[in-house]
Amino acid sequence: MAKENEVLLNEDIRASEVRCVGDDGTAYGVIPRVEALKIAEKMGLDLVLIAPDAKPPVCKIMDYGKFRYQQEKKQKEAKKKQKTIEVKEIKLSVKIAQNDINYKVKHALEFLEEGKHVKFRVFLKGREMSNPEAGVAMLQKVWEMVKDVSDRDKEPLLEGRYVNMLVTPKR
Repeated sequence: MAKENEVLLNEDIRASEVRCVGDDGTAYGVIPRVEALKIAEKMGLDLVLIAPDAKPPVCKIMDYGKFRYQQEKKQKEAKKKQKTIEVKEIKLSVKIAQNDINYKVKHALEFLEEGKHVKFRVFLKGREMSNPEAGVAMLQKVWEMVKDVSDRDKEPLLEGRYVNMLVTPKR
């Protein structure tokens, strides 16, 4: 019934006795819930259940609207500071011409300079599946062309019909 992040306020609190703390840090001790509600009402604030599993449950007298606003503000700040990593994917095949490789590597270098991660994928068609080493060899060839400006996340790896290699910008 009650959601994990749902906070109980005022009359929703069902405990008969609560340990009550004021917004300014005043400790009221263990008092009946009714008395705690009266104190909160007299101050024009809300009684908020902050530790429901404690014995007795802990409640705080505070302005819940203001508290929720500050929580949302903190979350927005944290989200702003979060850095998203963009991964660009470059598809190759085993039988690709050298000038096509050069062209794709040129784009990969541009992406790496912009701070993006690049995922090289070699698609194995038909009988090429029986020889995935050809895909690994292709990625080794590409790695030689980009290794001076990037770090390799891990060795080329066979995943289904693709041989993948993730490359990140040098730190």
